[in-house]
Amino acid sequence: MAPVRDLYEILGVRRDASDDEIRRAYRTLAREHHPDVSGDPAAEERFKEIAGAYEILSDPDKRARYDTFGTSNGPAGGGFADLSEIFEMFFGGSGVGGFGTTRRRGARGRARRGEDLAVRLHIGFGDAAFGLRREVELDRLAVCETCLGNGAQPGTAPIACRTCGGTGEIQSARRSVFGTLMTTAPCGTCQGTGQEIPDPCETCGGAGRVAARAEVTLDIPAGVSDGMELRVQGSGHAGVAGGPPGDLFVQLQVDPPESFERRNQDLHSVLDITVTQATLGADITVPGLDDDVKIHVDPATASGTVVRIKGKGVPNLQRRGRGDLYVTLHVVTPSDLSKEERKLLERLAELRSEARTADGTLRKPGY
Repeated sequence: MAPVRDLYEILGVRRDASDDEIRRAYRTLAREHHPDVSGDPAAEERFKEIAGAYEILSDPDKRARYDTFGTSNGPAGGGFADLSEIFEMFFGGSGVGGFGTTRRRGARGRARRGEDLAVRLHIGFGDAAFGLRREVELDRLAVCETCLGNGAQPGTAPIACRTCGGTGEIQSARRSVFGTLMTTAPCGTCQGTGQEIPDPCETCGGAGRVAARAEVTLDIPAGVSDGMELRVQGSGHAGVAGGPPGDLFVQLQVDPPESFERRNQDLHSVLDITVTQATLGADITVPGLDDDVKIHVDPATASGTVVRIKGKGVPNLQRRGRGDLYVTLHVVTPSDLSKEERKLLERLAELRSEARTADGTLRKPGY
């Protein structure tokens, strides 16, 4: 275990320094490292360290005990893990300036935010592209209508915890060679809330919430994709004792498109065209996301050519505009030629001075 810094070293004084020297060193360092003065992000922690060291060394009794037990070797040579242990040894659970590890916090109150809910929603690709409104039913905890959420039988009310006096914590003291050590723990009766309910509501048993079936309206924005999660604020479980409700998280399961491949907001498809269309050019109608789209095939188009149609893809999520549609042209070679079609192609080969090889395939002169 690495040794912690000596308190005298923190204040920059000798171990035999007088009370006045310690006081002057503290004031100088405090002015230099005060968070309101210093722009250093670490100034706050440094200031707490300085204040904690001064709190001990400025008290004759605490200083004497520190000189005896509080060196870097710790009590009985056990060693301190950090400065928090030194300060807790002298100040108990409350610490000083936030150093104590069991710092007294007081009752946290019964109000608590409700838990979040999660559901899965299956939608079609077109609905994901253009958005929709959907009603979903789910089971969640709602505010008890009998006690209106406070957990007490009508006509009664929660009272201050009789075990902890409303503090939410139980303090205990034990004596040691270092003096009286104070520790705190959440009250087991009120679970740290500081309140107890002597007459619980008969409907909810004092919980303030009951299970209920609810219908929630979901507005799915245009442009969502498979696996995306939407958050609906305030549609989760009801809060406890007046706390805010949790949220509803909706995970979307979107059907894959039948005629396209989606890549972000763009769509990609493949269109088969004939040899004559690729050679002579053509205007062809292809299916789009929301309607048919006409594309122009230039003469002498090679197989694999990609035609881009702007603004025919998936709408952009939460902003204007749409992606594009990319159509890859695939030239299909005919395999079921009639006699007349074959003669026409042979005549075309003759006109283009294309000759046949030994295996019957065509080749141009010079090969």
